Amino acid sequence: MLKTNRLLAAGAAFVAASVMGFAASAQTKWDMPTPYGDTNFHTVNIAKFAEDVAASTDGALTIQIHSAGSLLKHPEIKNGVRKGVVPIGEVLISRLSNEDPVFALDSVPFLATSYDASMKLYQASKPVLEKKLEEQGLKLLFAVPWPPQGIYTKEAVDSIDDLKGMRFRAYNASTERIAQLAGAVPTQVEVPDLPTAFSTGRVQAMITSPSTGANSKAWDYLGYYYDAQAWLPKNMVIVNKAAFEALPDAVQTAVLEAAAKAETSGWEASKNETAEKTQMLVDNGIEVSAPSKDLQDGFKAIGKTMVSEWQEQAGDDGKAIIEAFSK
Repeated sequence: MLKTNRLLAAGAAFVAASVMGFAASAQTKWDMPTPYGDTNFHTVNIAKFAEDVAASTDGALTIQIHSAGSLLKHPEIKNGVRKGVVPIGEVLISRLSNEDPVFALDSVPFLATSYDASMKLYQASKPVLEKKLEEQGLKLLFAVPWPPQGIYTKEAVDSIDDLKGMRFRAYNASTERIAQLAGAVPTQVEVPDLPTAFSTGRVQAMITSPSTGANSKAWDYLGYYYDAQAWLPKNMVIVNKAAFEALPDAVQTAVLEAAAKAETSGWEASKNETAEKTQMLVDNGIEVSAPSKDLQDGFKAIGKTMVSEWQEQAGDDGKAIIEAFSK
C-alpha cells in the first residue's frame, strides 16, 4: 500500500510538473538587452520586431526590451546570451572581432562601399557567420547596418597625401590601421570627447557615420565631410539556440518570420537615417561631397591592403567569403 501511495504521489508530481511545464511553454517572456537608447533606429526596429512576435504568437512569446545597456552593458550581451543569462540580445558584430576574423568582416574598409554591396557581402558571409555562432550555441536572427562611414576633416583634403601627418581619430584596430596606412597619426578619442579634441587640435580628422557626426554636432568644430562609404558595420540580433529550440514549432516559425521582416525594415531605416543625418550636416554648414578621384584611389589602395590582411587572418573562411562576394 505504501509503495502504491508512493507511486501515486510520484505520478501526481510528474503530472503537476508537466502541467507547469506546458503552462510555461504556452506563455514565455524573454528579456532582451540592447546597447542603444529607445530613439535609436536599431532599437525602434527591434521594438517593432517584438510587437510582431507577440502579435503573431497571440502572446505565447513576449519580448521585453531593456535598452541603453540597462540590463547588460554592450560588452556583456553576447556572452550573456551564450550562457543563457538572457535568451536574446543585440550586439555590434565587429565587437567580436577578437574572437574570430569573420566577425571583423563588415568593418574591413573600402570592400563593400554601398548598401547594395554591403548586402551582397552579408549574404556571402552569412553561412560562415551562422556557423561560427552555432558553434557557441547561438542562432542569428537578423542583422541591420549602420549608415556608411565617411571622412570628416577640419580642412579640405583632395588626396590621401593630404592626410599625412594629421592627427586622425582612432577608436579600434581598423581605424588605427587606416590612419597608419594613410600616413596619419592615430589618436584615441571617444565620442563624448570629440568636440574638445577637435577644438584643441588634439585630432584633425576622423572616420565615422553621418549619425555620429550629426549627434555630436560636428559643424561646431569641423568643416568637411567626404561621403566615402568606407564600410557599413552591422548590428545583429542573436538568440540562445537552446532557448529558441525550446519554443513550440509554430512559435519558432513566427519568430523567424518576424526576424526576416525586421531585417528588411531595418535596412530601409538605416538608409533613411543616412539621408536624414547627412542632410542635417549640410543644413548646419558642413561641406558634404564625394571624395575626389585621387582621394578615392588612395582609399582603395588602403582597402586592398586591409582586405588582404583580413583574408590572411581568416584563412579558408576568408577566401571562400571573398570569392563568393566577388562573383
